[in-house]
Amino acid sequence: MQKSALNAAKQNDMGTAPVGRLLLVTALPMMVSMLVQALYNVVDSLYVSKLSQEALNAVSLAFPLQTLMIGVGIGTAVGTNAMFSRYLGARMLPEAERSVNTGLLLSLITYALFALIGIGLSGVYFRSINIPNLRAARAIEDAARRADEIARIGSIIDYGTSYCTICLCFSLGFFMQATFERMLTATGRSALAMLCQLCGAITNIVLDPVFIFGNAKLGIPAFEVKGAAIATVIGQFVAGGLATILVMCTVKEVRIRISKLRWHGPTVKQIYKIGIPSIIMQCVGSVMNYLMNLILISFTDTATAFFGVYYKLQSFVFMPVFGLNNGMVPIISFNYGAKKRERLWKTVKLALCASIAIMTVGCLVFELMPEALLSLFNASPELLKIGSNGLRIIGIHFPIAGFCIIMTSVFQAVGNPAHSMLISILRQLGVLLPASWLLGRLFGLSAVWAAFPIAEVVSLILCMIFLLHTVKRIKEQLG
Repeated sequence: MQKSALNAAKQNDMGTAPVGRLLLVTALPMMVSMLVQALYNVVDSLYVSKLSQEALNAVSLAFPLQTLMIGVGIGTAVGTNAMFSRYLGARMLPEAERSVNTGLLLSLITYALFALIGIGLSGVYFRSINIPNLRAARAIEDAARRADEIARIGSIIDYGTSYCTICLCFSLGFFMQATFERMLTATGRSALAMLCQLCGAITNIVLDPVFIFGNAKLGIPAFEVKGAAIATVIGQFVAGGLATILVMCTVKEVRIRISKLRWHGPTVKQIYKIGIPSIIMQCVGSVMNYLMNLILISFTDTATAFFGVYYKLQSFVFMPVFGLNNGMVPIISFNYGAKKRERLWKTVKLALCASIAIMTVGCLVFELMPEALLSLFNASPELLKIGSNGLRIIGIHFPIAGFCIIMTSVFQAVGNPAHSMLISILRQLGVLLPASWLLGRLFGLSAVWAAFPIAEVVSLILCMIFLLHTVKRIKEQLG
């Protein structure tokens, strides 16, 4: 009875509380959580850059493979917990329990798949990216310089292979974290989910220098790039283990037992019906990163190092906006269902203002202090030259991206996820990659970065077209 009253109060807030305060209360914890995640992502590169540019390059090139794993893991977790929440809300406890246990089995199967990829394909992946450089190195006439260049490229491949092998083979902690953190969020325990993320990030930050550079007092040797991977997976196990314990102690509605981890076809179908759009969008990003690295490495591997650094830096701008998104979507969905059109559009307008403001600040930072940002990664003169120009050109599109990110989530919230998926696929695979390749071939490396604002302008046009359709549809349905 008490729980029902609490749920009713929360629903009442969604429909009656001042929109500004409601958006702040709902989104702020998620924005903080996303910033923690951004910090988690950047720490490895910050420390590894102190070893060498080859080490930084290796960790940067690992990003697409890690993104693929994260996308599949989170997509499975999202589908699992959407089903769990739906059955829990309907008080269908046996079905809720089955969805969780089936989802856990899927996570274990996915972990096993990526562990096999880590063992068998990490080296293949890194060699495939570095083929152009190896060919160029073997064509060098001077024998000493040729040997040095081949050795340097070989160190990138070796560093990257060992990093990816460890991160993928010991990724069970990540899959635990992805599943159980979202279960905490689904049952209204967002603060506990954020605590898990924070503990994992702090663990990673503390252990990175210990394992990368070694610690004589503790008897730990310098593992270099392997040490970054070891710190990452330990941090994931800390976060995943804590999330598991908290779910076991606080979520009393379901029982999680190894004996109940069984395949149930209809449940699997429902989980992936919800999770596949998220997986596809993440996979599109992973493919884009891989192919972009192939384009960039044909110029110089310093360009791929910068591309990896850019993705780490931009996460501090984009992640808070994604957190704002996560807080906005339930408010829009609730008021769309409650047929409160004014509250719906007020939420959209406030979210747009906040998103564009955050992105404008990020744009100014990229424009005014690119050298300072790159210096955090112990940038070489070549990396500073390429990266300063790249950050200034790419940063131009941030305010436009702020608009597009919010609008794609609005489309999802009102039942048009296909619009969001189409925009994402066209932006990254249909515009960004072809434009990068063409501009690079015609005008050189510095022109490649212009593909980012070009792709974002195309996204803006598509968003405006779909927005007109959405406004008309909402007006017809809500009056």
